[in-house]
Parts: sequence; structure tokens; C-alpha cells
Amino acid sequence: MKEIILKVEGMRCGMCEAHINDTVRKISKIKKVSSSHKKNETIIISDDDIDEKLFIDSITSLGYKILSFDIRPYQKKGLFK
Repeated sequence: MKEIILKVEGMRCGMCEAHINDTVRKISKIKKVSSSHKKNETIIISDDDIDEKLFIDSITSLGYKILSFDIRPYQKKGLFK
């Protein structure tokens, strides 16, 4: 599994988070997505390879700016790994 961390500029509220989350769900089959306007961050968990350009283009078309796109192996957090 992969963890994709996007730094996103322009989110101001929970609706902004929801717009980005809905867009990510529509363009790719993913396990989980969560966005935070306070952290300016969207985190995506996926089994499949990610088309970086497709994600960036889709989110920027909503009016947000992608500051960084980082892919790393997913490491489950919590008491029981």
C-alpha cells in the first residue's frame, strides 16, 4: 500500500475538504482519503499506482494549488500494527 501526501493551498473550510475528497474518490480507486484545511493537507491511502498528473490536474481544476506531492510506503498507525 502507498500513502500519498498532498500539500494543498486554498482550502478554507470543511466544504473545501469535501470537494477535494470527492474529486479524489472519483478519479481513482482508493482505500481512504482525508483532507485538513488547517494543515493544508490531503492524505490518500491506495493499493494501486497513482497517476500524479491526473491528481494534480483534477485538484487544481477546482481552484486549489498543489504545493507538494509525496508518495511513500504506507505504515499503519495505532496499537495493533
